[in-house]
Amino acid sequence: MIVVGAGHAGCEAAASAARTGAATLLVTQRLDTIGEMSCNPAIGGLAKGQLVREIDALDGLMGRVIDRAGIQFRILNRSKGPAVQGPRAQADRKLYRLAMRDALDETGNLGLLEGSVEDLVVRAGRVAGVVLADGRTIACGAVVITTGTFLRGLIHMGEKTWPAGRIGDAPSLGLSGALERIGLPLGRLKTGTPARLDGRTIDWKSLDSQAGDDPPVPFSFLTQRIATPQIACGITATTPATHAVIRANLHRAPMYSGQIQSTGPRYCPSIEDKVVRFADRDRHQIFLEPEGLDDHTVYPNGISTSLPEEVQRAMIATIPGLERCAVIRPGYAIEYDFVDPRSLSRSLETRAMGGLFLAGQINGTTGYEEAGAQGLLAGLNAARSCAGSAPLILDRADAYMGVMVDDLVSLGTSEPYRMFTSRAEYRLLLRSDNADSRLTPKGEAMGCIRSERSDRFRKKSAAIARTRAVLDSLRASPNVLRGHGLGVNQDGVARSAWDLLAYPDLTLARLAEVWPELAGIEPDVAERLEIEGKYAGYLQRQEADIRAYRREEGLALPADLDYGLIGSLSNEVRQKLAAARPETLAAAARIPGITPAAVTALLGHVKRQGGIV
Repeated sequence: MIVVGAGHAGCEAAASAARTGAATLLVTQRLDTIGEMSCNPAIGGLAKGQLVREIDALDGLMGRVIDRAGIQFRILNRSKGPAVQGPRAQADRKLYRLAMRDALDETGNLGLLEGSVEDLVVRAGRVAGVVLADGRTIACGAVVITTGTFLRGLIHMGEKTWPAGRIGDAPSLGLSGALERIGLPLGRLKTGTPARLDGRTIDWKSLDSQAGDDPPVPFSFLTQRIATPQIACGITATTPATHAVIRANLHRAPMYSGQIQSTGPRYCPSIEDKVVRFADRDRHQIFLEPEGLDDHTVYPNGISTSLPEEVQRAMIATIPGLERCAVIRPGYAIEYDFVDPRSLSRSLETRAMGGLFLAGQINGTTGYEEAGAQGLLAGLNAARSCAGSAPLILDRADAYMGVMVDDLVSLGTSEPYRMFTSRAEYRLLLRSDNADSRLTPKGEAMGCIRSERSDRFRKKSAAIARTRAVLDSLRASPNVLRGHGLGVNQDGVARSAWDLLAYPDLTLARLAEVWPELAGIEPDVAERLEIEGKYAGYLQRQEADIRAYRREEGLALPADLDYGLIGSLSNEVRQKLAAARPETLAAAARIPGITPAAVTALLGHVKRQGGIV
């Protein structure tokens, strides 16, 4: 099989396919930009951190690579509950790229080729190969396309525009035409990036500093500790003078001049968009994030822009600490083609063409983590398609990956899709700490888990089970517990150590003062049991909700269902169902505008036709 593009989706796709034993070729325009962090040099965050842990649980690369390249690790939302906490790490851009290349080089069954894929070879309704720009044809059993922003990419910087996949790289032009000929519906989206600054010209002493966690918490379940030196980031903010410069030049901003027609990311807007949408605010926070340990480049997180270069320089000079700052490279916006993800099945294979899989920004998403998660699933499923095996399908109760894929293929997107914890109905169960328990056994069944991870997972699972048994067996009366300073009701009822973990402020370390045998438990084992003990009642209710959801999700709809034959449906509902082609009755019910009455009519029709599986 062949993977097109070596960004975050492409690297994960190639590696996951190769881990299953498939002979895999990764084709990219430039081998020296494999794993390039085109925008923010950071991995993880709220919900995104959960995606990275899930990638790692399926033996993907991103977690291990950021653990080697991370220069500031933080758990976001640490003061809140575990369902909404998210690990994040600032990366050394160069170290990340090198670590990703090392990870690919160490992967068996995987070859790398520098070239540009411009067309597809199709035989009997199935993809059979790719055509390179130099005319070479390479045969294969499946293709995964992960082209990021390269499909007919067009950069905007003020009034200037030029074709590019990102700054300094040529766009992919022929492949869009190939996808259109297959019948895939294409649209246009937009994203952007801020200027890059010379850190040597920033007045760091006048700014607040933000340090990482000490000790840093790794992403990968295989990483024992972070060995890379850690740094602090700076914090500043825009001023009314900044906003005045932006307002005076809005007519030169491509988003407001009419030069850009496509939609940008709602939750990561440009600074000009912030100034317009939040006109009552006189400041917007900016995080000054160094791009490397031996690199003077600084990423000013929060001021993405496509204003003309001279306006960007004037704007930056009004920001505290940046008054005399040198701009290494101005910011820009980029428009690119994407495929309506409703044209995909839940395996990420296109419905129009067998053996053709799509992953990453081509499916309308934004973010390295969303791309990597899709890439892993698409690569694994493409490899299994070559072997004639069933795909790995994750549902909304399995993983954030499943939530994302279901959202995309059922609902589509009209703007760059970003993962949030609020998208997941069962987020208390889909935490970052238990991603291995949820997904590593599934990966083992798919043949994509290496022995090192399987061994580590079995040892950890055994330790959790042993410790849980001990917690259930240790009991003490209220009098004994009161003697240790634990404020429990004096009702004469003995309580187990497991019962006590449900109390708000009790941890295993505190219970070890009562039962010394609880001292010295491995931190990851202690974290898992403390969370599950604290939220045991809520988890039981959520598991009951999942059982009900799975009963509905099990009602599969025929792939060739003709919605025009269901007389009681409105034309609007028919159109929505035909566009999404939901695979299950539950997926149909989640489509906006599909009423309970429509779902009932759909169920009745399919039952009468004998089509419910």
